[in-house]
Amino acid sequence: MTVTVYHNPKCSTSTKVVALLREAGHAPNVVEYLKTGWNREQLLDLVRRSDTDLKGLLRERGTPAEELGLLKADVSDEAILSAMLEHPILVNRPIVDGPKGVVLARPIEKALTVV
Repeated sequence: MTVTVYHNPKCSTSTKVVALLREAGHAPNVVEYLKTGWNREQLLDLVRRSDTDLKGLLRERGTPAEELGLLKADVSDEAILSAMLEHPILVNRPIVDGPKGVVLARPIEKALTVV
């Protein structure tokens, strides 16, 4: 059973999710997305298989989201997606991709719902 965590090692929540999965007996594939970046198909697939949309994955704090106009009510999904591809920090974390789906693991216990 493959479990992937899209992880930022500087984020305590993300680090706790990796530890929680390991303590539960899983060996997650850890992807440091700030290093690897994203591609369009990957992000759209994660959104399609999750219970959220692009706006739900948008990280506001500590990112250029406001300066880029992404917090406006009428911002398009295409604008959000393009910005996420250019600025990977705009994607909230940790995202857990498991056999039962994809979830933004906030709170961390949500990670266990997809494994």
